[in-house]
Amino acid sequence: MSALGKLNPWMCALLAFGCSALAGSGADSAAGIWKAAVPPRPMRGEFDNLDPLGLAAGAAIKADCSLNWINPDDGKRYCFSSGTSLEFFLDRPQLNIERARREWRKLNPHRK
Repeated sequence: MSALGKLNPWMCALLAFGCSALAGSGADSAAGIWKAAVPPRPMRGEFDNLDPLGLAAGAAIKADCSLNWINPDDGKRYCFSSGTSLEFFLDRPQLNIERARREWRKLNPHRK
């Protein structure tokens, strides 16, 4: 069972509380979502810090590397714009890297 499966009841409760609290608070949609702390020094990820899952779908989504994954095979860092993107990416990381790489080559034919 994945870590998400184990935390699912807690996540549901937190999300339900967070959504109802925001709905009544008048907070605007620019407030964002919970995310990890932004690194004190800029991190460098593959694809100029574009989210690889977004890139694989043809969208250039910038990420600040507060959510990242380092490929154990080659040590390369991949930065993600959301936890959801990271979780979907990790279902099939090598396939998603290859898809992102194909799109990256289309967008940047002069780069590797």
